[in-house]
Amino acid sequence: MVLLQTILIVLIVYYGFKILWKWLGPQLLNFAVKKTEERFQQQFNGYHNNSQNADNEGDTTIVDNPSKRTKSSKKVGEYIDFEEID
Repeated sequence: MVLLQTILIVLIVYYGFKILWKWLGPQLLNFAVKKTEERFQQQFNGYHNNSQNADNEGDTTIVDNPSKRTKSSKKVGEYIDFEEID
C-alpha cells in the first residue's frame, strides 16, 4: 500500500510540474528574451553615443599599447653539437 502511495505521489508531482512548465515556460522564455533585448539595446545606445563623440572623419589616431610579452629567464639547457663518426 505504501508503494502504491509513493508511486501515485511521484506521478502527481511529475505531471504537476509538466503542466506548470507548459504554462510558465513560455512566460519565462519571453521574460529572458526581453531582458536580453534590453541589454543589447543599452549596449547599442552606448556604442552609438560614443561613436557620435568620436574624432572627425579622416582624422588619424594612433594608440600605442605596451607589449605584454616578456622574455623568459628560465634556462632550458646547454646546446650540444654532435659530430657524426664514420
